[in-house]
Amino acid sequence: MPDVPCANCPLRTLPLFIEQSSDEQVLVQSLKKREVSLKADATLVHEGQTDTPLYTLLEGWAFRYKTLSDGRRQILTFLLPGDFIGVQQKMGDSAAHGVDTLTEAKFCVFQRDALWELHRRSPTMGFNITWLTAHEESLVDDTLLSVGRRSAEERIAMLLILLFKRAAALQADGGVQGVRFPLTQQHIADGLGLSLVHTNKTLRKLERRGLHHLADGRLYMRDVKALARLADLYGDGRPPQRPLV
Repeated sequence: MPDVPCANCPLRTLPLFIEQSSDEQVLVQSLKKREVSLKADATLVHEGQTDTPLYTLLEGWAFRYKTLSDGRRQILTFLLPGDFIGVQQKMGDSAAHGVDTLTEAKFCVFQRDALWELHRRSPTMGFNITWLTAHEESLVDDTLLSVGRRSAEERIAMLLILLFKRAAALQADGGVQGVRFPLTQQHIADGLGLSLVHTNKTLRKLERRGLHHLADGRLYMRDVKALARLADLYGDGRPPQRPLV
């Protein structure tokens, strides 16, 4: 299928994203090289990879991760459509983390000097990149807080709320009919520093309490307020309006 012109990007119509000027759309289009589609469980960026381009996730789900020498994995963040990928790689000589797909996914690929060009040719777009990077860092901070201080119930409650709210913001119905949830229990365990057995038991416990429901790859919220109280979550977990690069 032909690439989607930036002006016709389906994400631009969503209230989650800040509207761009026509000049900004032209700039982004000039820096976009192509689109790439990957199957589920594929690697977009390898740890230690050099000369990686910048990406925006257009469709599907993915995640950033780091591994130890024995193969143990820590998932850093889960990536949803609209997320910008690769800024960290541009700050060093090689990729400090890997990026794998959770589902079939499509990415917009930008030229390697796109980061410099965005800052040089549009201060507003340069600020947007800084905002996106800071926002991603705050998500990692939340994960660190969970792994270090929250109980298993609190960790999973936090993850379910944040991912539900992020996914719901990408849907026309706002999540009324549930949201796509392609994570396995192993992904949840790797993201929260839990064992697979503990993850399974905790998910079932929360579901028996009527707080959420997982079925056929979809997540349904039954009692968001109770989950938020359990997670000791600041705010309601709703993602802020954000720029789209």
